[in-house]
Amino acid sequence: PAMVAGGDAAPRPRDERQQAALRSFSAHLQNEPGAIAAIKVLLELIQSSEATTIMGLQIELQAAADLLRQHEAEGISIASGCELFMRFVTRTALDHTDYDECKHKVLQRGEFFKEHSTRARARIAELGAPFLRDGAAVLTTGYSRVVLALLLHAASVGKRRFTVVIAESHAGGPGHQLASPLLEGGIPVTMVDESAVAVALESAQLVLVGAEGVVENGGIISKVGTCQLAMIAKAMGRPFYVASESFKFVRQYPLNQADVLSYGERGSALGGGGGQGEPKGAAASGPAGGADSGGGDGLQLVVRRITRDYTAPHYINLLFTDLGVLTPSAVSDELIKLYY
Repeated sequence: PAMVAGGDAAPRPRDERQQAALRSFSAHLQNEPGAIAAIKVLLELIQSSEATTIMGLQIELQAAADLLRQHEAEGISIASGCELFMRFVTRTALDHTDYDECKHKVLQRGEFFKEHSTRARARIAELGAPFLRDGAAVLTTGYSRVVLALLLHAASVGKRRFTVVIAESHAGGPGHQLASPLLEGGIPVTMVDESAVAVALESAQLVLVGAEGVVENGGIISKVGTCQLAMIAKAMGRPFYVASESFKFVRQYPLNQADVLSYGERGSALGGGGGQGEPKGAAASGPAGGADSGGGDGLQLVVRRITRDYTAPHYINLLFTDLGVLTPSAVSDELIKLYY
């Protein structure tokens, strides 16, 4: 039967396969978001797999997915994209008893999933553009490919005239990566410090951000600072919109910020070795010359670098997705359709 795993031919060494997958992933990552790059790697793995059973193929795919989701910068979207891909391509595996026929069907479904995911950005741009009015000022933060596509589409195809305000505190931060193509597209851009978003919102009509993950209750996990921005927008009566592909929908239900910190926190205790309570994997560092930065009683300064936060659904007005324009409460229904 197709589900018996004992008949697999001897595969190449697993570490060799993993190294090849990582090289391919790095190459795709130059031009694609992490989830799409991971999907392309999994497709390549199916094509080159030496497994002779569906179970063997699933084991190889799972091992590659586990490796790819360790990518720090886009780990959440990669994990959700890989899980959705594997569920989609293997959904009809038991309908075929011949392995070659089954593998061909898996490849077909994989290609369909890849093409649908690749087209998602254009679909979102079409759906979200009408929400940008002429003369509006749009406040955003960080760099999101789907937000960029939506803004460019609204300006070029929708013929909307608007300005973009980007909250960015660092000279080489991702906000500058977003600003360059917007200026090239003829869209006026203003850069403000991230701590000045309350001031900037007085003259902005709406907020538009991307997301790394959309969770079960309709909230989002995104660049740190997004939650504060959503809170301020809510207090000032500005609509808060999120643009995200459906392959970023994740089966997680965070209740507070602590539930998402494990995805994006690093820290160190200055002046000594890693103390208790220091995040796993954090490196200890001290000032130049080894001077003790602790207080007189031996206390140390702990530095935390948090890269992501959680924005609850009640701060979000609408989500622009390739599945349609959704309210946060509709996300759980779409997740059920995607995963089951």
